[in-house]
Amino acid sequence: MTYDPSPSYQHRPPPPPPPYAPGPPSPYAPGPRTHRAPRRDPLGHHSDLRILRGAYRWQRRTATLTALGYFTLFLLLSAYAPGLMTGTAVAGLPTGLLLALAQLPVTWLAIALYEYTARRRVDPLADRIRKEAELDARREAGR
Repeated sequence: MTYDPSPSYQHRPPPPPPPYAPGPPSPYAPGPRTHRAPRRDPLGHHSDLRILRGAYRWQRRTATLTALGYFTLFLLLSAYAPGLMTGTAVAGLPTGLLLALAQLPVTWLAIALYEYTARRRVDPLADRIRKEAELDARREAGR
């Protein structure tokens, strides 16, 4: 028996694709642009908004962690150090009662921190973005 290297079939390339025939337009296809893109963003720069969000986030975290941190500390001491909480501190008052009464000033401190950071960091950024938005609105109205 001998080996015949020639194939037993004729190799033909695949037929060319049919010519392109446009069908009905797809409802999901983007349509032609009918408006011009603005030269710049109308509501301030994205970096300004990002900085404002970061300042506001820092403000919330500071105030929240101040109030909740103290409350969590009070709960943990109540659960895991009952001897400390029932011990007397000043004039026969239990330490737990004094720590519970201290929650009110700590809450006021959290509110004061929130207002301080708002005046110092968040409000100036928000005012600047608001002024830029008003200028942009006036420019658009003048066109």
